[in-house]
Amino acid sequence: MSDIFHEVDEDVRRDRAAEFWAKYQNFVYAGAALIVLATAAYRYYDYRRLQAAETAGADFQAALTLEHDGKTAEAQSALAKITGSAPSGYAALSRFAAAAATAKSDAKAGAAAFDALANDSSLDALFREAARLRAALARLDAGDVDAARSALETLAQPNGVYRQTARLTLGALAIKAKDFAGAGKWLDLVVADPQAPQTERAAAETLLGVVAANTAPK
Repeated sequence: MSDIFHEVDEDVRRDRAAEFWAKYQNFVYAGAALIVLATAAYRYYDYRRLQAAETAGADFQAALTLEHDGKTAEAQSALAKITGSAPSGYAALSRFAAAAATAKSDAKAGAAAFDALANDSSLDALFREAARLRAALARLDAGDVDAARSALETLAQPNGVYRQTARLTLGALAIKAKDFAGAGKWLDLVVADPQAPQTERAAAETLLGVVAANTAPK
């Protein structure tokens, strides 16, 4: 008797499955087609993304070569084109390179270009911090020492990404101004920072030797 009920149950399940398939097969086919199309679209998008990155990388390298060869106007034009059409990473690099090229010929304009990068909230924080440092160094080249020193002091704070470079620069500025006590303060911070790279710590120790030589009793 139990076998009869089992067979009836199997027949009912088959009938329900057939009914379900007849009713919903078009939806199943459509869903499968959508999955295939979505996969193809993603693969195409990924291919184009990689292709765009490769093209932007080659264009960026070509622009840097133009700058290295002294073809500044052509380099700036190439960088501007990359900025307007390349993926966001290369667009940011191109803006950074363009600002650096500007700073070579006009330090004040270069500082302004780096300021624009530093104030662009769409950029990665590391890019913005690097732009602040480059803006400060450009102001030094432009002779605006007070503004540069103020910016460097902000960058030299304990949480600053480029604090070691800022501290070394402040130390060198203080030595140039014969403020040996101030120089020692900044340079000691570099030497005492356990996260300072060995090259920057060595540079600070060398400059501290200059400080010691100028403050030793005579």
